[in-house]
Amino acid sequence: MEPISAALLAALAGGAGGEAGRQAWATLSELVRRPFRRDGSGDGNRDGDGDGNRDGDGNTGAPAAGSAEPELVRLAAHPDEAVLASALSTALAVRAAADAEFRAGLVRWHRLAGSLHTGDVHNEISGGTFNSPVLQGRDFSGLSFTTPAPPRVDPGTDSPPTAPD
Repeated sequence: MEPISAALLAALAGGAGGEAGRQAWATLSELVRRPFRRDGSGDGNRDGDGDGNRDGDGNTGAPAAGSAEPELVRLAAHPDEAVLASALSTALAVRAAADAEFRAGLVRWHRLAGSLHTGDVHNEISGGTFNSPVLQGRDFSGLSFTTPAPPRVDPGTDSPPTAPD
């Protein structure tokens, strides 16, 4: 599995991508907070007491070591810190290597989240004559325009263009 981009993680933690980005971050958070199944048994029980917590003598409420949850929480609190995004990317890769179910979920999540465009947009219009509406932005869908046809030009005359029939 390819590593999750630290830039993507930082962008999503910072709220990039609008509602889709927030949803992607929430889905990643849910995935990370699922029980860590390091032993591959699929029951989520890592200490033998049947409660699904790796706690030994009681539930401390702390995330399991290697779960990637501490890195997720730190990046959510400070999304502008690239080192935290890189730490989360590494923690996700380590957990994916140890937990096959998590790896499968992370691959599915990455396919969906990777399709989000969270980069900057640069629009530029220069020169020429424009006869239609122009939109500037990113990720438009479901738009349609009804505009009149451009005026006809009679190339053999010096007369101004006539309106369409």
